[in-house]
Amino acid sequence: MDLYEYQAKDLFAKHGVPTQSGIVVTTAAAARDAAEKIGTTVVVKAQVKTGGRGKAGGVKLAETPAEAQEKAEAILGLDIKGHIVHQVLITEASDIVEEYYISFLLDRANRTYLAMASVEGGMDIEQLAVERPDALAKVAVDAIEGVTAAKAAEISDAAGFAPEIRDQIIDILQKLWVVFIKEDATLVEVNPLVKDPSGQVLALDGKVSLDDNADFRHPDHEALVDNSAVDPLELAAKEKGLNYVKLDGEVGIIGNGAGLVMSTLDVVAYAGEEFGGVTPANFLDIGGGASAQVMADGLEIILSDPSVKSVFVNVFGGITACDEVANGIVQAIALITEHGHAIDKPLVVRLDGNNADLGRKILTNANLSVVTLEDTMDGAARRAAQLAAK
Repeated sequence: MDLYEYQAKDLFAKHGVPTQSGIVVTTAAAARDAAEKIGTTVVVKAQVKTGGRGKAGGVKLAETPAEAQEKAEAILGLDIKGHIVHQVLITEASDIVEEYYISFLLDRANRTYLAMASVEGGMDIEQLAVERPDALAKVAVDAIEGVTAAKAAEISDAAGFAPEIRDQIIDILQKLWVVFIKEDATLVEVNPLVKDPSGQVLALDGKVSLDDNADFRHPDHEALVDNSAVDPLELAAKEKGLNYVKLDGEVGIIGNGAGLVMSTLDVVAYAGEEFGGVTPANFLDIGGGASAQVMADGLEIILSDPSVKSVFVNVFGGITACDEVANGIVQAIALITEHGHAIDKPLVVRLDGNNADLGRKILTNANLSVVTLEDTMDGAARRAAQLAAK
C-alpha cells in the first residue's frame, strides 16, 4: 500500500524524523481557512500516489489565504498521471538552502536492503541515476545488523554530505530505518530532504510503501487505507479474496497460477494485434482453487467490467484437475444465472494437464452456448481476441 505524502510524514513524526506538519483539505474554501490558520506563506500540494506532482502543476506557492484558495481550486480535480487530485496538503513554505535525497528499499535482485543517498535531491532521481550515477550512493544494508550509527555514517560519507550536517544526517538515517523496519515498509523515501537557513535538516516530502502481507501486525494501518483511490472492481475482488488487477483491454482473463496468467496476458496481447490491438482487460489468478464459488466470483467481477467483450479461461490442471475446473465453470454459470445476471459475453476455455480430456467432455456435454473450447493456448487467445473484436 502506497501512502499519501501527509500519511508518510505522520509516520516520520511518529518515529522522530524531523519533518513538517500541515493541514489536509478537500475544498478550496478549506484551503483558505488552513492558510489563515498557518498565518504565513504556504505551499499547496496535491495528494496523489505518484511522482511528478510539481511538473504537473500539483505544487504551488501561495502568499495569502485568498491565493491559497485560488491555487487549491486549480489543483483539486487535476489529473496527474491518471491520478485525480481529491485533497491537498497546506504546509508552511520553507526557505531552502540545499536539497538532498535519501531512501531505503527492498533490493529484490540482490536479496538485501539498499540505502540510496545523494546531496543532489529535488529532481527525478531516476534521471540522476542514469545521467550521473556517481552522484547517487548505493549502500547495502544487512537485515540483521540494520542501520547502526556506523552504517549511517558510512551512507552519509558515501553520499558526500557536508561535515556540518553529518551528525543530523546520521541521526535521520537511523530514524528512517526505524520507520522502514517498524512499519514493515518496502520503500521509505525522502525527496527532498532539505537544509534551511538555520542549518536544520528536515524531510520536506515523504514517500512510503507498506507491505500488505504484514497488515496482521499493524491494525493501525487500516486507518491509512483510502478506498476512494482503489478501482471499484479491484476493491470488490479483494473483498471476495481474489487476486485481481484491472487493466485497460477487452479480453477478461482467468487462470490458475500467477505465471500462467502473466503468460496469458502476453499471448492475448500478441494475438490481439491481428484484430485491431485487442488487449487483456485484467489479471485474475484463482490459484489452486477452482470451485464453483471461486469461478463464479471471478466471472462476476470480470463480467462487471463494461470494457470486457470476451473472457479467456486458461487452466493447466495439476493438483486441481481439469474436470474439477470444468464442473466449476458449469456450476459458476448456473450460480450467476440464479443471481439474475445474464452472461452475454463469450467464454473461451482452454484446459490442459491433469484430466484435461474429461474436463473438455464435461463442458461439451453441458452444451453451454456461451462457452467455446480451444485445444491450445495460442488458439484460445486468438479466438478470444477475435470474439472481443466483434
